[in-house]
This record gives sequence, structure tokens and C-alpha cells, in this order.
Amino acid sequence: MDAAIHEGALAVPAGAKGLVLFAHGSGSGRLSPRNNYVAGVLRESDVATLLFDLLTEEEDRVYENRFDIELLTQRLLRATEWTRHQATTRSLPLGYFGASTGAAAALKAAAALGPAISAVVSRGGRPDLALDDLPRVSAPTLLIVGGHDNVVIELNRAAYRELQGNKELMIVPGATHLFEEPGTLEQVAAAAAKWFVQHMAAAKRPS
Repeated sequence: MDAAIHEGALAVPAGAKGLVLFAHGSGSGRLSPRNNYVAGVLRESDVATLLFDLLTEEEDRVYENRFDIELLTQRLLRATEWTRHQATTRSLPLGYFGASTGAAAALKAAAALGPAISAVVSRGGRPDLALDDLPRVSAPTLLIVGGHDNVVIELNRAAYRELQGNKELMIVPGATHLFEEPGTLEQVAAAAAKWFVQHMAAAKRPS
């Protein structure tokens, strides 16, 4: 049994339309400035956010753990279950925002939970690391990749072909893997907010 304590930050705007859990990538966590920026934009669109560390500090020191997709997926599933027991979030439609290796965990978790997940967004992600599970993902999925992130573009195209449901591949011109170029992360955040709001509005709230 996983008895480790995982630090996290839950923020629920008044009248929240849904809740997005962030699955951070390799070497990243709840303090990621890029994911925190995206989370802020989501909250401005009345979407609640949960940013938390999939790995403990000790676990993160072991490089291989960052690519242990099964471990990351189990942690995300447990966090998702936790939100179902919180008064402020248990009735909200759910979504996942995954970055880098966290995108694979988000998609594997979405495949496991089926219609319980309303939408998934991947930023500079590695959905190819969840390739076998992608045909079972029913949640509408948006894959966002930087236009200069050539290797990851091809990996996302391969993953896109395996997704069977509502899907979109968005390539941000001029962006590299971390979307550090002016205006590129803003495009990611705006697209993610639009995707989540649209598909959470259409989702049935959990019983």
C-alpha cells in the first residue's frame, strides 16, 4: 500500500464547471511554473484545478521513476479517487492535463476510468508511452505540440492515429518543447481552457 504523503494544491472557484487534475512530466511537480500558469487560466474560466506531486522527493531522485508510467498512472488514479470524497469536488466533471511523461499517465488513467473522465489535454506530451491503451480512451483528447519539437510531433502523430474518439492535434508554430517562446504558452492555456469548458459542459456530472 502506498502510504507516502504527496503535496498538492487544490483550488475551486465559485460555481466551478469541472475539475482538472494535472499530471506533471519527468522532473516536474506541483510547482511547475508552466502548469501553474495554465491552471490559473483554467480557474479564470471557472474550472477547478488540482496540482500535486506524482512522486515524492525521494522517488524523484531516482531518474527511472520519472518514466515509470504504471506508477505515475496509479498515483493519478488515487488522486482522482480522493477528489470523489471531497465535498467541493465530488460532483464536478473531471479532466486531466498531462505534460511530458505525465500525459501518458493521464491517458492511461482516462482509459481505465472511461466515461468518468470528460476531457484530456496533453502539452508537449509523450502519449506514445501509453500506446496500447489509447484505443480505449473515450474522453475527448487534445494533443498540443510545439512546431519546433520535431521528434515529439511524430510521436504525437503516432498516438493520434491510435485514439478512436473525439480528438485534435494542435501544433503551435514557433514553439519548442517547453513553450518558452513569447505567446506560445498563452496559446496552450487558451486552447486547454476552451477544450475543458466545452467538453465538461457536455458531460454528465458524477452521481
